[in-house]
This record gives sequence, C-alpha cells and structure tokens, in this order.
Amino acid sequence: MEQIIMSGRPVADVFKEQIREKVEAAKKAGKKVRLAIINVGEDPASFVYRERLFKMTESLGIGSCATELPETATTEDVLRVIRELNADQDITGILPMMPMPKQVDGEAVGAAINPAKDMDCLNPANGGALLLGKGRWAACTPRACLAILKYYNIPLDGKHAVVLGRSNVVGKPVALLLLQENCTVTVCHSHTENLSELLRQADIIVAAIGKAGFVTPDMVKPGAVIVDVGINVTEKGIVGDVAPEANEKASAYTPVPGGVGVVSNVMMMDAVVRNL
Repeated sequence: MEQIIMSGRPVADVFKEQIREKVEAAKKAGKKVRLAIINVGEDPASFVYRERLFKMTESLGIGSCATELPETATTEDVLRVIRELNADQDITGILPMMPMPKQVDGEAVGAAINPAKDMDCLNPANGGALLLGKGRWAACTPRACLAILKYYNIPLDGKHAVVLGRSNVVGKPVALLLLQENCTVTVCHSHTENLSELLRQADIIVAAIGKAGFVTPDMVKPGAVIVDVGINVTEKGIVGDVAPEANEKASAYTPVPGGVGVVSNVMMMDAVVRNL
C-alpha cells in the first residue's frame, strides 16, 4: 500500500474556499466580518504572527483590527478592551496574543471573551462544552489535526489513538476531539511509564511534545498514522517531534513543515466565520 504524505496545503485550500463563500454571503446580507487581535507588550513573535494572520484575513475578504497595549498594562486594561470588542457587533472574532506579561491574568482575559467570539478556545465555557461532548469547538491546532485526518479519509472509529502531550492548547483538546470520533485514546506525558510500549500500540499517533525527533522508529508500529504537531527550530531547520525514520514506518504522516501548521492558521480564519 502506498504511503500517504498528508500535506496541509490541499486541506487548507478546501477551508479557504468555504470561508470565502461564508464571507461573501455575510457581506451580501449586510454583515461585517472582522478579526480583532490584542497585543500587550512588544513581543516580536506575536507581531510576526499577527501580520501573518492579517495577510490571510485580507486574502479571504475578512476585516481586521489591532489593539496594542504597553508592556505595563494591567489585567483591567486588557479586560476593558475585551468588553469593548464583545459589544462591537462588527467584530466576529477576538484573539488576545498569549502569553501576556506576568502581571496580566491570562485566565481572566480568556474567560472575559464572548464565547461566540472566542477564536482559540480560551473561554472555559467553550472548553467545558468540548469536555462534556456538547460541542466540538477547540483551539485551532487540535481542529487542524482532525481536519487533516478527515480530509485524507483516515479511519478513526474504534482506532487506538495515542496523544503525546497534555497541554491545554493541543494535547487535551485533540484527545477530546478524537474521543468524539469514537477513538480509544491514551494520553502520554512526561510522567508516563512504558511510553515506548504505549506508542507501539497506537493506530494513530499525535505528537505534540515539543522535542525534536522524540518519536523514533522503535516507538512506531508498521502502518500507524502519524500526526506531527511539533515545530522545533534546529541547526538543520524546522523539524517535528517525529524522526524522519519513524515516519518511514507509517502508512500516513504529516510533514514538518507543510503539515499541521499550514492548516492551523486557516482554522483561525474558520473560527472568525464559524457563527455566520
């Protein structure tokens, strides 16, 4: 059976077309579609990411605006901006850039966002709905993982999925999304015993641990499906959490770069239009 390289580009293209259609329909109905991004401080990476998102909003016909607060801003300063954006009917998505300076309560900021405008599932109401199986709203990267698996027609029902990592932004929500697809899910982390043995049992591996080449060939059973969320900057360039030799044993895998990351950014745009 020929190995499938699950490139993110065709998946992203499908979603972009769906987003454009939603935006056009909204505009014809007299509705505005706008993404609001909040920056606190001068973190260069946040500004680079913001510009990347704004270029994508422009290409899709989505409006955008930015609020920049100084490094000394307080939690109340950020909450004041959130309240204004919540009340603005032209704003369909709100994204505060995380992490924020230590004096700002990030959890309070996330909880203050209108759940319907919550781009990256920072409001506990959205996370709670996902946990209870009452909704499928999650952060953009977990949704990108599922979008890729579905686009490439990877069987999920009844499969054993092993998630490597338990973060609130990837590991936990992707595990919950896989559960909703009737996978049997094992979540591994830094305290997991017999981790290699558990990975070898996986039909599907989602690697989101942030360690370059952590998953080695001896951890992968032949024919497994690998979704590599890792983006690690090394002397050899950007690499994933899965060693190339391990991918060779898979029936399907996502490349790094060019896999999950490509779809993740588009999922942010999908979030802006999800309630239209």
